[in-house]
Amino acid sequence: MSKREAFLETACTENVEDFLSFIKLHNDKTEPFDVEEVVQEMSTNQRKTLWTRLHSFLGDTLLEFPPQRWEENMQQDSAADVKRAVAVVDGVTLVTSLSVKVLQEGDSCSTLLKLCHSLHDVLVSLPVSEALLQLHIHALFEAWWKKGLQDREKFGRTAFLVSLQRSFTLKKSAAEIQRVWSMHDVLLNLDYTSEDNKQIIDLLLQFFHHPTYIKNDDGKRFLVFLFSWNVDFILVIHGTIKNQLEFYSTTITTHIAEIYFRAWKKACGDFMEKIENSCIQDFMQYAVFLPKASPVHAKVREIMRYFHTRKGCHSVDKMLYNLYKPILWKALNAPNFEVRANATLIFAEAFPVHDPDQDVQNIDKSIQKQLDTAMDLLDDPHPTVRSTATLGVCKLLTKCWEVLPPTIIIDFLKKLVTELAADSSSPDVRCSVFKCLTIVLDNPLSHPLLEKLLPTLKYSVHDNSLKVRTAFLDMLIKVNAARAAKFWEVCSVEHLLPRLAVDSHSVSKRIVELLFKTFFPVNRPEKEWCSRCISLIQMNPVAARKFYQYAHKHTMPSNIIKLMLVIRRTLNSSIQVEGELSEHNESNKENDTSAEMLELQSAPVTLGQDVAVVSGLLEVVVILWRSVEKTLKQKQELYTYTTAKFGKVMSKYFQAFEDERSTAPLIQLASFMPSAAVPTFSCGVLSKLRRLDSGAPATQYSQLLDCMCSWGQAGDILELITDWLTECLPKQKDKAAARRKVRIQETVEAKPDLALVYLEHLLSHTATREKVLALGQSPLKQLHTVLGNWKSVLFNHLSSTAHVPECPGVETALKAFMFHGRLGAHLQHDLTEGRDYLLSLEHVAAWVADRVLPFLRKRTGDDGDGSEKSQQLAAQITESFLEVCRDVLLVGLGDKEFTTQILHLCSLILLSEAGYVCIHAVLPILKEVANSWVREENSQDQEDETSVVLGVVANIFQKIIEVLARRLRKEPEEGRMLCQSAVSGLTDFLQVAHALDRAPLSGVFATVFAVIVVENRHLLEKITNPEEVVTPQSEQDMPPLSSVLLSVILKSSPISRAFLTEVNSSLDSDAISSLTELAVVLNVLAVIRHARVSKVGLKSAAVSVQQQLHKHALSSVDGSDVQRAIYDSSVMTLNEILDS
Repeated sequence: MSKREAFLETACTENVEDFLSFIKLHNDKTEPFDVEEVVQEMSTNQRKTLWTRLHSFLGDTLLEFPPQRWEENMQQDSAADVKRAVAVVDGVTLVTSLSVKVLQEGDSCSTLLKLCHSLHDVLVSLPVSEALLQLHIHALFEAWWKKGLQDREKFGRTAFLVSLQRSFTLKKSAAEIQRVWSMHDVLLNLDYTSEDNKQIIDLLLQFFHHPTYIKNDDGKRFLVFLFSWNVDFILVIHGTIKNQLEFYSTTITTHIAEIYFRAWKKACGDFMEKIENSCIQDFMQYAVFLPKASPVHAKVREIMRYFHTRKGCHSVDKMLYNLYKPILWKALNAPNFEVRANATLIFAEAFPVHDPDQDVQNIDKSIQKQLDTAMDLLDDPHPTVRSTATLGVCKLLTKCWEVLPPTIIIDFLKKLVTELAADSSSPDVRCSVFKCLTIVLDNPLSHPLLEKLLPTLKYSVHDNSLKVRTAFLDMLIKVNAARAAKFWEVCSVEHLLPRLAVDSHSVSKRIVELLFKTFFPVNRPEKEWCSRCISLIQMNPVAARKFYQYAHKHTMPSNIIKLMLVIRRTLNSSIQVEGELSEHNESNKENDTSAEMLELQSAPVTLGQDVAVVSGLLEVVVILWRSVEKTLKQKQELYTYTTAKFGKVMSKYFQAFEDERSTAPLIQLASFMPSAAVPTFSCGVLSKLRRLDSGAPATQYSQLLDCMCSWGQAGDILELITDWLTECLPKQKDKAAARRKVRIQETVEAKPDLALVYLEHLLSHTATREKVLALGQSPLKQLHTVLGNWKSVLFNHLSSTAHVPECPGVETALKAFMFHGRLGAHLQHDLTEGRDYLLSLEHVAAWVADRVLPFLRKRTGDDGDGSEKSQQLAAQITESFLEVCRDVLLVGLGDKEFTTQILHLCSLILLSEAGYVCIHAVLPILKEVANSWVREENSQDQEDETSVVLGVVANIFQKIIEVLARRLRKEPEEGRMLCQSAVSGLTDFLQVAHALDRAPLSGVFATVFAVIVVENRHLLEKITNPEEVVTPQSEQDMPPLSSVLLSVILKSSPISRAFLTEVNSSLDSDAISSLTELAVVLNVLAVIRHARVSKVGLKSAAVSVQQQLHKHALSSVDGSDVQRAIYDSSVMTLNEILDS
């Protein structure tokens, strides 16, 4: 039996295993059996028999195992049978596909068609898991469609639909997109209006959502083709793109513009008309009329820019002329300035907008008219339009310089340079001129004319607007780079240096970029570098310092180090250091290293006795060293060489340059080097710090402290501070003095004020603080203990009504008390994993509560001045401690115990008789507690704890409001001052309460609203004359506490909205019902209306009041004159709010 006959016999249910064996042999590349060869060798009758048997075979298999139940049966015991059924269907699909492949023209395929119909039914019912079988059937239908066989439309549609779906699901979809494009003609046989094709239409529209399709070449061809499928479909596509435009990136938008352009180029007849009128012109209108703030404005502009770049082609020019004609010229004269500005930019990009079918004379007239329009736009009354017109004109000049008449070009540039660059009404216009002139500079033909015009702009470097100065310098940089002119002829160094000395970073770095080659000519000998440096210092020493701060950004570190060394050599020559002139030659012989090759090889520059230049050079060296400090530390050999060079002459520098301006940079220079490199100076630094007088300015000690820390001697300073603070404590003087006599050779009086100044400097600067904290716990803990002992000094001052001569000053003690808390916070953060120092702060809180708060009592006439001083000191101690606690909470160091203790202290402060003086210090504590607790919440238990803590915070806030109200009643003047001192804290706390927006903290707005209502109601109830009923116009017209609270609320729109939400809530709950209370609410709403915040919330509250107010219409008629006046005033206010 031949292979053909054997294979034919297996195509039945009885021989299923043999059939699958043949299919397996075919799929095995190592086996010679090939089904395609077998089918090709079969006679026509054998093929028909094969197809008939396969059709019957397939039908029996599907009858036994329908595709709808394959997935279900896979989970049961019949899984093996289902797998065999799937293999049979796959084998039948393979044989059918190969049969289609070998079909010859004229062959009968009716039986094969039935087989395909059966497989079509299988494809429709296939579960998702059989993706491979779906792919094989899909390939069969695609081949059938390409062969053009009977019912090709049905099979082609199915294959096309599957390809569409697969192109979305595959990660690498390029091949499937190519297949979709290859089958795009299927769409020509589909009815766009048929409901059966709705699924395909939806998929087609989804292509415009997928960047993969939009960027793929075949995908782009397909999307262009879709514009030619059906005229009505064009509008649907355009609507889909417009809806998606906001989410397109700039790159995708450019591809979309290309798709539109190619679709338009290929279109004709109704299709072209539809694309032009419904798509392109629609984009034109959006580009002109959309505000720039719109998220799609830039995307629409990008699409139109693509069309504008294709100008020069007759068809494009004609299309743009026809479509812009009814839009552009009207928009250039529109009343709205944004429309004019948009139209101006479009006009400049599309210039010239003319009809290419006109004769040359008419075209020239049209272009001249458009040039006149551009000139008129430069005189537009609105600065935005003038700025946009400036950009447009500069683009126009750059693009059309060769074809424009010289007179037109000169007129435009003179208008820009002489008028708009000096437009005093708008810095935006001036800025636009300089930014846009850089565009003109891109055209080399403009350089000769600009070289003559630009010098008139030299004073623009002193413009009072930062962005104008920045844009002007950017233009100078472009002038310099394009070699259009010499920048110093446009703006001389005499103007640039003073501006460099005083201006901001953005301006300074640009000036340095301009001047760098002038004052740091790296391609010239090193001797010239120093000469230029000296010249710069002589011209403007402040500018010189600024210049060298940025120099490292424009050259290599090695050049910076070379300049430092050449300055050193110059300084040496000015003091005639022995052997310095021959030093280089000797060192070359002895140490031939790469670092020594940096030494100068030319004669020194003579300085003479110019002290200002010498000090300037020293400052430059410090600045340069700091800029390459990182590089020096990375290259140890270079660092050693440089420090050795400067170390040799530092002692002579200190002797020769004794003026204050030279000493400061010398000390900084010494701090960069090891102490061993400057032994003479380093040995005396601590002694200098000891001998300084209390009250010495920071300039005398700050650099010395920095030096000590950089040399690793922070421990010596800390010991000095600890000793001085210990010696001045009353009970420690004798013991400390004895210890000092043993340990210290020079006897110096203890200076606690100076010690605290030193400590403040050490803790306030990052570099010194890191050195101090690196000393470890032992010395720092000792200092912390000593600082804590100063509480006794404070208590002595508190409890003593007379001056205590042997006791240190109260200011010193208070400062030591503050540093005790600050140092504890640093130690808790950096040096301990427990809570030792938090516990120390809690002990201080207990001390404040027990020993300090009793002195916060109201003064009486019998107390005398001593009581007043004690109360003031008690307030200072309390506020200082609360400030430290606020910082601890701010940096996240406070835990539950600490927070609870501090909140308890705040409560005690408010309950004390004169605790109201500390309200401004309590409010920041509440803010930081709320912030820290909500931020750290992450579990149910913590959420419960947070609710408790926030409840306490809300209660304390309510107590604060009550205390303020009480003080205003008892002491109005003092109460007003107290309220003003609390404004900052109230603002911050209410902002946090709004931002966190969670109970019970959100209830603080109810507290604020309630106190405003009560205070104003009390005021209205005291009115006896109807003429006294007046609606307030601002918060200043309200009672004192309400005035302060409303001023805080109206500062922030979010807080205003939260407050109005609370007002609405109170009105809806009928908590506000009386006429007087409703009048108060309307007065508050009137104040908010005049502040112009939260109109929506305002109207909503007014409507709620209106629903309540009408209930009092009759009672007001029967009531007193005052009640009637209040009602009438309320109705008038309500109408004003509703009509606003």
